[in-house]
Amino acid sequence: MSHDEQRPFKPLNIAVLTVSDSRSLAEDRSGDLLVERLETAGHALYERRLLPDDIYQIRAAVSQWIAAADCDVVITTGGTGLTGRDGTPEAVSVLFDKTIDGFGEMFRALSFQTIGSSTLQSRATAGVANRTYLFVLPGSTGACKDAWDNLIESQLDYRKRPCNLVELMPRLNER
Repeated sequence: MSHDEQRPFKPLNIAVLTVSDSRSLAEDRSGDLLVERLETAGHALYERRLLPDDIYQIRAAVSQWIAAADCDVVITTGGTGLTGRDGTPEAVSVLFDKTIDGFGEMFRALSFQTIGSSTLQSRATAGVANRTYLFVLPGSTGACKDAWDNLIESQLDYRKRPCNLVELMPRLNER
């Protein structure tokens, strides 16, 4: 990753939502990892929540963050599998103004290097809604680490060249 040292770092406000029927915040290693990573990178934790695998509770929380003028990014972890209770992609993707197709594609390509063909079960996705970036990640710490370290961190760094998601933020609500 190349940085333009002439450009200042722009800290973002990032909300983290863990979706789990079986974990509490005290046991939420994936959420802990994301909070540690985003704060180490220089961003601010906007809010952190843990909700059960319930499409409507997930959608309500994410909708609140999307509507907030000072929340720039939402990262969810969990609920992306294929079981009957996994519904985070369905809860969040209907809120997208635009889907960032390359995120899911790149995530699965990276994940393939670690877990092989099991990555086809991942429904990781990303999009933008009301000038807020949304990343929907699997619940494993490995998946969160791979997504943050290899994709999200650099795209949320204004100094990243040749381009990044932060520099697009002023233009996201153009009509």
